Amino acid sequence: MKMQGTRKKGRFTSVSIKPTAADHSFNFLVDLFLVLLLLIIAIPLWSTITLSFRPNDYIGNNLEGMFLMPWNWSTSAYKALLGNAGFLLAFGNSVKILIGGVASALLLTIPLAYVLSIPTLPGRRYLNMLVIIPYVFNVGMIPTYLLVTNIGLIDKLPAVYIPVAISTYNCLIMRSFFEGIPNELKESARIDGASEIQVLLRIILPLSKAIIMTIGLFYGVSFWNNFFHAMLYLNSNSLQPLPILLRNILMASGMNEYVEVNAFGDAPIAAIKAASVFMSAIPMVIAYPFIQKYFTKGTLLGSVKG
Repeated sequence: MKMQGTRKKGRFTSVSIKPTAADHSFNFLVDLFLVLLLLIIAIPLWSTITLSFRPNDYIGNNLEGMFLMPWNWSTSAYKALLGNAGFLLAFGNSVKILIGGVASALLLTIPLAYVLSIPTLPGRRYLNMLVIIPYVFNVGMIPTYLLVTNIGLIDKLPAVYIPVAISTYNCLIMRSFFEGIPNELKESARIDGASEIQVLLRIILPLSKAIIMTIGLFYGVSFWNNFFHAMLYLNSNSLQPLPILLRNILMASGMNEYVEVNAFGDAPIAAIKAASVFMSAIPMVIAYPFIQKYFTKGTLLGSVKG
């Protein structure tokens, strides 16, 4: 990239930047990569959407179905899902897990990350090691299951999010963000008589909206899509979240013992599966645009140190 300018009385009056051939080639490759990435994401998404609106009497292949005109679409799959009590119950359970999981995770992660960010904390190095060791060496499924059983969380919704309420990765990112806040602000508050809790609530948190929203999004996506813990700890059908019901629907076409699809009326099985997949993604799709402005800022600032 070449820079040209004219000097007048010891300073430049104008600067023009002319991209070189290498710059044009690099920009073309980046644009081509982004277009390919967009196609990889958009084509399966559009295929799922059009499949969910496909009528029961549709005759044609999948490629033709992707270009089916909107006036030929059918909403029978969505009507069947929204009219099914099991789907609404599972959706409500997922919402409860999402709200309870994000709230409990942030309530536990924020104080821990703040404590780890205090450089004068006695034993700070050992506390960091205690946080990192479980991240490197996983204790396994059986000890975790026995612990959840002994504390009485089996067949309760908190069993899905309490055992994984603190993510070491998210905690370290938030710790690095807190370390980047000027120490003078904290010291001035302490000199004025503020306790550490007041410093956290009145100084740190108002300056940490970006990282809180970012980590909250990470936790939200994880809890919303949590399938394994729900299958492991929840035994009652009335407590099953949306991922479990979605799994049953996706398997129903090849396994007749699952009755979920039979309860959705006369809508095509393929359309019901596609509609359930699409509707399960709607909450995250709606939430992301409101959090996206914090996402990049919080991730970058939280990864400067540590």
